[in-house]
Amino acid sequence: MNIRVLGLGNVLMSDDGFGPYVVRVIDAFYDMPENVQIIDAGRPGLDLAPYLIGADVVILIDTLTKAGTPGDIHTYDLGEIVAQSSEPLLCPHDPGIRAALLRVSRAGEGPSHVLLIGVVPEWEATGVQLGPALREAVAPAIGLVVAELERQGAAPSARLVPRTPETWWQRGSDKRTPAGTTV
Repeated sequence: MNIRVLGLGNVLMSDDGFGPYVVRVIDAFYDMPENVQIIDAGRPGLDLAPYLIGADVVILIDTLTKAGTPGDIHTYDLGEIVAQSSEPLLCPHDPGIRAALLRVSRAGEGPSHVLLIGVVPEWEATGVQLGPALREAVAPAIGLVVAELERQGAAPSARLVPRTPETWWQRGSDKRTPAGTTV
């Protein structure tokens, strides 16, 4: 079974960088089974399809356009994502997610299981730091990813010596570690 964990977002737009930040922290703190790929996909939009082709399971981490309290985490499965109409958009990267899933499904190459872990952003403006509410949401989002990987029979193992997350966009800025983690 081929599993991909994709962090979506623009790391130069503050809270929009949540997905890439989470996958970088996961990569620093966990060793993954051979069949699991951790990918910082950036902001692919309609170019998301190549990341989906050949995957059996896809876990997406992104911000949501949903109203709510900043830092609130919501999850959606494949059926819920494709059932969304084009308005209102589920994520700032739509119609890319829904359209890409539908496109690869029609070609018979899409994942059979998808989980979107989305967080309500506090702000999305030029900047390289996550806001306080999203920093607090990092550890719970990681917990959801790890739990889903365990459900899929691909449990990660915690690194004996965690690495510092490779957050290149934060070099020279005030680096912060996510709540509930140590570096």
